[in-house]
Amino acid sequence: MPRTALDSRTRVSFDDTSVSFSSKSNAQLRKTYLLFALMHIEWATNLGTFFIKVALKLNLPVKSLIKYTIFEQFCGGENIKECEKTIQSLAKAKIGTILDYSIEGEDNEKSFEQTTAETLRTIVKAHSVASIPFTVFKVTGIASSELLEKVQNKTPLTDDQEKAYQRVCQRMNQLCGAAHEHNVKIFIDAEESWIQDAIDELTYGMMVKYNTQQPIVYNTYQFYRWEMLSNLEKATKCARHKGYFLGAKLVRGAYFEKERQRAHEFEYQDPIHATKADTDADFDKAIEFALSNRDVLSICLGTHNEESCQLCAELMDEKLIDHNDPHVWFAQLLGMSDNISYNLSQKGYNVAKYVPYGPVESVMPYLFRRADENKSIAGQSSREFLLVKNELDRRKKERISA
Repeated sequence: MPRTALDSRTRVSFDDTSVSFSSKSNAQLRKTYLLFALMHIEWATNLGTFFIKVALKLNLPVKSLIKYTIFEQFCGGENIKECEKTIQSLAKAKIGTILDYSIEGEDNEKSFEQTTAETLRTIVKAHSVASIPFTVFKVTGIASSELLEKVQNKTPLTDDQEKAYQRVCQRMNQLCGAAHEHNVKIFIDAEESWIQDAIDELTYGMMVKYNTQQPIVYNTYQFYRWEMLSNLEKATKCARHKGYFLGAKLVRGAYFEKERQRAHEFEYQDPIHATKADTDADFDKAIEFALSNRDVLSICLGTHNEESCQLCAELMDEKLIDHNDPHVWFAQLLGMSDNISYNLSQKGYNVAKYVPYGPVESVMPYLFRRADENKSIAGQSSREFLLVKNELDRRKKERISA
């Protein structure tokens, strides 16, 4: 029977916790509950973060405690091999994995080469495993932020800086070329506005080269920036004119406080929307724009926002777009928003989870950000906490009634 627009049977419910936590045993769910219960308390999160930082600095034996609590919740393992269990678990629920080598803060050539080599390993892994639809990297993982800022500002480079930038271009081409060769889609993450134009220039150059047959290279668009909807529209027009496919990961944005503070300090126009409502409006307009331009534009919604995911699902039904249309993906972080990921997947939508990995000590900056994002009562933890609690209560009632 043909599917009609807004068929009620296809509507996604993000409150169905029996689907959201179907992959977790009772013991795993209780562990998750305790973790989010702690993150739900701001002073406990602040205190825990402080002591972990001190313990790591003093080389105290806390690695095992970290690894089997917060690390286990939000990371796949310390290396690709350790991520295998997570990859397989997600695949059972028809959810893809995006391996994300999450080492941060090591701004030197040795680290850049190491990150390049490790990202190449994720590409090779994705090529051999059907349930890994994307790979990802940050340009600041392979290049100096200071150098990118100089390039963006068109500051004259010294001979050494020019050589360093050529190495950046070579690494970029090496990664995107390998993705093209292995038929693996690759996300290039967005970063701060004062280096983003330099990143965009590199990324669009890779699209011209490698996206002629299909979208391989994806740029990331942060919609808390007020010019981003226009940027996406211009990029789509350019891709259509030049004859390549545009890959776009749509996100709200990750550097809000840094952007606001820097704009204030240096007295230039704030690149961020005045209100969150403006950000939400542009994000949702971008969804509709993308769905109307699928001939040239493929998107991944990197969001934990239920309203935007629901909107995209409903628009796809209105436009009679198949749930598994290859031009539309949804993605969330491992350990968060399982109610979105698992319920979308159950309805046949393309869904993937970002699975960060790396040595415990090196991944801590990422984990501290997750804890910080989740600690506010108005933030993610209250939603996560209540969902887990509801599922535990549901299972308890189910056992009693049985």
